[in-house]
Formats: sequence, structure tokens, C-alpha cells
Amino acid sequence: MFLNLALIVLISGCASQNKYVQWETEAPASFPTINAVGYAPLDLQPSKNHSQKVLMAMQASKIAAYRELAEQVYGQKISANSNVSDWLLSDDHVKASVSGIIRGAKVVKTYPSGEFYVTELSLDFKQVWNLYQQQNRPRKIKDVTYF
Repeated sequence: MFLNLALIVLISGCASQNKYVQWETEAPASFPTINAVGYAPLDLQPSKNHSQKVLMAMQASKIAAYRELAEQVYGQKISANSNVSDWLLSDDHVKASVSGIIRGAKVVKTYPSGEFYVTELSLDFKQVWNLYQQQNRPRKIKDVTYF
């Protein structure tokens, strides 16, 4: 009995070593495009020089737009904590965070709008797919040849 089991394990282990697997990549059926808008107030930027305030607001609005894209792609983590004392809500904390990498986004528009600076971004998932293909090469089995 033990000899038969050992022989089966030995044969099956050898059989898996004698094959050649061909892989090919497979693209999704469709590629969505998502958009995000970021806003930053001009007057609240920490500078006395108006030109520098505009540049700082431009950068802040771009970062806010990237955060919105990351929220759409990866989701948002919400942590909440509430304390009740004497049947009354005494303390309530909600924390939101986003973590992720956005590659391939394009700035569609950046412009002042009243007291804010606005940046509009677009993320085409076809571009994301192409970037991902270059780095990770996801694949599926195309053909298996056994020897």
C-alpha cells in the first residue's frame, strides 16, 4: 500500500515537470474613462505674493484631483468611532483615507474659477492597461505541450 502511494506521488511529480506552457495576454472587453475635479482656494494659500498663491493653488488642486481619481479606482477606507455616555453621544470620530498609485492620468483643464483654482483630470483605462502590460505582463495559458 505504502509502495503504491509513493509510486503515484513520484510519477505525478515527474509528469508535471515534463510540459511546456505557452502564455498569452488577454485584454478586457472595454476600457472605461474616469474623470476627476480638484479645487483649491486661492486666498488661503500661505503666501503674500499673488502669483505664488496661484501656483500653490494650481498644485493643490491637482493633488485634490488625483486623490479623487484614487478614490474612484481604489475606494475609500472609512474608520469610525463613537462613544456614548449616559445614553448620549459624547464623542464621534470619522476618518477617511485613500491609498493607491495613479498612472497615466492626463490634465484636461486647469483654470481659475472665482476664488478657487480648478484642475480636471481624465484617466483612460486603456492607457492604464498598456502601462500595466509593460510592467507586469498578466497572462493566460495559450497552449500546453506534454513530453
